[in-house]
Amino acid sequence: MQIGARLAAVVAGILVCGLAYAQAPMMRAEKELLTYVNHARQAEGLPALQWNESLAAAARRHALAMARHGSVQHGFDGELSLSARVKQAGAHFSWLAENVAEGPTAKFIHSQFMISGSHRANILDRDMDSIGVGVVERNGQLFAVEDFSRAP
Repeated sequence: MQIGARLAAVVAGILVCGLAYAQAPMMRAEKELLTYVNHARQAEGLPALQWNESLAAAARRHALAMARHGSVQHGFDGELSLSARVKQAGAHFSWLAENVAEGPTAKFIHSQFMISGSHRANILDRDMDSIGVGVVERNGQLFAVEDFSRAP
């Protein structure tokens, strides 16, 4: 009985460590995207966006949906709208925008955002003051969501 309990504890520990390790690159990619966004804003003389964990929670849920679908979209059938997703996560806002992308690295994704007029506009929007980023990896590709808001 004790051997079984020890084995179960070892297996549980391995699973927990494996999940933590699997999460590390995603958290790193989220932080990298935040850094890239704020560097781009600084280069334009704009204030840094503040991290908002509620926006990040909504962004992570949508990044997971994109990874499951293997597709980059702002919404899927049966999924809540952006504003409803953000409200459900607990964020309060008076203005809201979203960037979505897929790529091999956070740097690549950010470079794609910056060459796209609409994505770049979201990053450099003077009206925004908050950001949450979600990244999910699937088959070596990162599915990334940047949710921007202006607090009320």
